[in-house]
Amino acid sequence: MSSTALLIAIIVLVVIVVAVAAFAIRANQRRQLRDRFGPEYDRAVAESGNQATAERALQDRVKRREELEIRELDPAARSRHAESWRVIQARFVDDPRGAVREAQVLVTTVMGERGYPTEGFESQAEYVSVDHAGVVDNYRSAHKISTADAEGRASTDDLRQAMVHYRALFNELLGQAAPKAGPRQEEVS
Repeated sequence: MSSTALLIAIIVLVVIVVAVAAFAIRANQRRQLRDRFGPEYDRAVAESGNQATAERALQDRVKRREELEIRELDPAARSRHAESWRVIQARFVDDPRGAVREAQVLVTTVMGERGYPTEGFESQAEYVSVDHAGVVDNYRSAHKISTADAEGRASTDDLRQAMVHYRALFNELLGQAAPKAGPRQEEVS
């Protein structure tokens, strides 16, 4: 085999190895994003219409989130907010619309105290999705119902669902496990 043929064979082999390595790295990054974001990954892909674009956007979220100083709530704040939630939840019976509005405000307050931005719903959802991907869909659903309620298009059952959705994120933000599923866990009060 001539030195030229050997050199070409080595170059081809190196190109193949680099291509396989690049593919493996990309596949690993994709798997990590899917694992980290769960359903939010699929939502981002569907919204952007392009997997690569969605993945860049999700990676950008992670970088922006890393710039924040997210902190745990101290026990007194956690207890105070948990009590506020109990009061809001009890109020649902007499004033479902008011209770949902108060739940939304409380969730936003807790987000702010934890160090998340509190301006603009979509921005809030994106930042929260990095650390709480499992409940960001709940947050989006609750917000959608709240918006429908502001337009007079939400039923009491819709508002009950909004409370359940807000509670899922609220519990995550407080660092509390969600209550165990029981026969009537969906019930608000």
